[in-house]
Amino acid sequence: MILHMSPSHGWIEVVCGSMFSGKTQELIRRLKLATIARQKVQVFNSHLDVRYAKQHIVSHDKAMIACKAVKNSRDILKAVEKDTQVIGVDEVHFFDPEIVGVCQKLADSGRRVIAAGLDKDYRGEPFINMARLMAVSEFVTKNLAICMVCGAPANFSQRLSESGRRIEVGAADKYEARCRKCFTPEK
Repeated sequence: MILHMSPSHGWIEVVCGSMFSGKTQELIRRLKLATIARQKVQVFNSHLDVRYAKQHIVSHDKAMIACKAVKNSRDILKAVEKDTQVIGVDEVHFFDPEIVGVCQKLADSGRRVIAAGLDKDYRGEPFINMARLMAVSEFVTKNLAICMVCGAPANFSQRLSESGRRIEVGAADKYEARCRKCFTPEK
């Protein structure tokens, strides 16, 4: 991926996929590379993501990077410092619809924006924020996991319980990665 940033050109990178596909791990990797390249980095996460740590983004394999938890996308604009070059946003699907405009505004100001999140919910339906963000992004990376039933490439997040809520924060206790054949959407 791109490491050098032109001072006048910003862009948006999206890392998407199912649960357990390595989205957060890839986000952390890109942000750490930007730090090594001596670029000023700021990282944001939704306050809804309380699975591991509130002040860190943590991947399922325990890779982590410090972040600021925010309640809505406008809080990101308020918190970004003037000299920040690279902005990471995890769990984009948890944010309000304004997240797309916020990411565009940051990119338009010459910053590199790296956003990660689920592209589909547990029913296999698109998260609209991610679909809209992918449409306006310069770079989209779609990660696949491994199906926990048959071992094939997995593109779906299978919820293991029936809560009825679209958003239910959880990890392996509540979700499994599934391929198209093994996925059974909740009706």
